[in-house]
Amino acid sequence: MKKQGTLIVFLVIAVMALSGCMFPDSEKAANQIPYADQLAAVQQAVNQYKEDTGGLVPIKDRDMDTDPYIKYLIDFEKLVPRYMAEPPGTAYEKGGIYQYTIWDPENTAEVKLVDLNIPERMREIKIRAMGRYLPTKDLINPLAFRIDYEALGFKEEITVKSPYSQHQLPIFMTGDGELHVDYTLDLADILREEKPDVKPGDDIRDLLVERSPIVPAYSVPYTVDDNNEPVMVIEITKAKDRKENSDNKEENPTVDDKNEKNDK
Repeated sequence: MKKQGTLIVFLVIAVMALSGCMFPDSEKAANQIPYADQLAAVQQAVNQYKEDTGGLVPIKDRDMDTDPYIKYLIDFEKLVPRYMAEPPGTAYEKGGIYQYTIWDPENTAEVKLVDLNIPERMREIKIRAMGRYLPTKDLINPLAFRIDYEALGFKEEITVKSPYSQHQLPIFMTGDGELHVDYTLDLADILREEKPDVKPGDDIRDLLVERSPIVPAYSVPYTVDDNNEPVMVIEITKAKDRKENSDNKEENPTVDDKNEKNDK
């Protein structure tokens, strides 16, 4: 009987262990797919909230100089339970990998997504830097710098899986120490394959916004040159700041991490 009891206990533990392995994985998978019905449900809630409040949108308070793609993050506390039962499973608030944001709040107030895999990859780099200014190798252009991953102890370059394609997108740094994702590959694909009507001076990141529920967060503006190729648009002050910081190694300014608090 003792041996039989031991066997039963073992089987119960085994089943519990398998359940613990299977269900979290399945739930995790569900939390990583931006289902259209979830987007539609949040959009409906936002529209109703906006109508009931005379044009206001349910967003969190943010600094005015915040990245425009994460500037209007949805505050689900303003929507639950009156406008929806709970946040969608893909939302960060429910353990998902997306932050729900509002694009063009004054007009269409369209619900979009921010892929949180991106700041997570950036955080890996910042942790390795240990609060010191990131070492760089060379220039992408006069205002953007490639990160020296070897100097940081990485065996290979840290990249981000594009939310729009199969590309692995590089991460670069501007002169103020901010990290950004380089969406050049995705933009070049659209320009080459679809030939949209754009001209120098246009912010062509809109091409990504129009074609996907996911916004190109943590990016710099892009436009096209005379050859209709994508080019970065970066303030000249960023390059000046980078030069001053490089010339004074004793200061070792920290890598700015404005958005990290928002991702926790």
